[in-house]
Amino acid sequence: MLVFNTKRDLKEHLDKLRSQGKRIGLVTTMGALHEGHLSLMKFTKEDSDVLVCSIFVNPTQFNNDDDLLKYPRPIEQDISLLEKIDCDVLFLPNVEEMYSEPEQWHIDLDGMDTILEGAFRPGHFQGVTQIVKKLFDAVEPHFASFGQKDYQQYVVIAKMVELFNLPVELKLCPTVREPNGLAMSSRNVRLTDNGKKQALALSAALRSVSEKVRGGAEFYSKLKQEAISFLENADGVELEYFEICDRETLQPVDRPQNDIKLVALVAAWVEGVRLIDNMFIDQPD
Repeated sequence: MLVFNTKRDLKEHLDKLRSQGKRIGLVTTMGALHEGHLSLMKFTKEDSDVLVCSIFVNPTQFNNDDDLLKYPRPIEQDISLLEKIDCDVLFLPNVEEMYSEPEQWHIDLDGMDTILEGAFRPGHFQGVTQIVKKLFDAVEPHFASFGQKDYQQYVVIAKMVELFNLPVELKLCPTVREPNGLAMSSRNVRLTDNGKKQALALSAALRSVSEKVRGGAEFYSKLKQEAISFLENADGVELEYFEICDRETLQPVDRPQNDIKLVALVAAWVEGVRLIDNMFIDQPD
C-alpha cells in the first residue's frame, strides 16, 4: 500500500493509473477503522482496479471542540488493517494540506443540512460537503462508496454532487452490525460493555417500527411516538430524535404512501457518546 500526504503526489500517482484505464474507487473516512469500514472497502474493491482510502479528521464538520479532541486516531492500527485488506492507496493529509488558506463555504442543500443531524449539529453538513468536495477533487474517483449508517450524509453528498455536476458515481453499502444488532461505529470504542448493551435500544426501536409498518400500521406518527416513549424510558439512553422519513427528501411521513420509500432514523447519547442509526423500511404491498 502506498501512502500519500499531499494532493500533488497523490494526483501524480493516480493520473498515471487513470491513463492506463484503471478504475478508481474511493472510501472517505476519519480513521478509527472497524469492520464496517473494512466491509465498505471490500465492497468498493470488487468494482475497482485501485482502492483509495482517505483518513482525515475534518475539523469543519465538528460543532463541538471536545468531540473533535476526543475523536480516536489510532493511525498505526488503521494502516495495519488497510494493509490486511490490500488497500492500494492511503491518502493521509494534515489539516494544513486540506485547508492551506482561509476559505468560506456554503452551498444550498435544500434544507437537508438543517434537519435531523443538522438540527443538532449546526454547520455539520456544510463541513462534510466541504471536505468531501476537496477529496473528490484530489482523488477524482470513478465512484465513491458510503455506509448506510450515515444515511443523511449520503443524501447530502448526493445533493452536492448534483450541484457541482461532479463525474463521480455514489454507492451505498448496508450498515454493518454487531451480532447483537448494534451498528458498528468508531465511537463504540468509548462505550463500556454496559453502555453497548444500553445502546441496543436504538436498533430495537428501529426494528420494532419496521415490523409494525410491514404489518400494515396506518399511522406512522403513532409508531414514532411509541418509539420515542420506548427510548426515553430506556436505561442510559438520552434521546435526541427519532423520525420516519422519505428516503429521498428526508421529510417526515405520517401514513402509508405507495410512491415513496421509507427510512427511520435515530440519534441518542449513551455514556456521553453520541450514536446514530437508521433502517430502511418496506411498506406492505
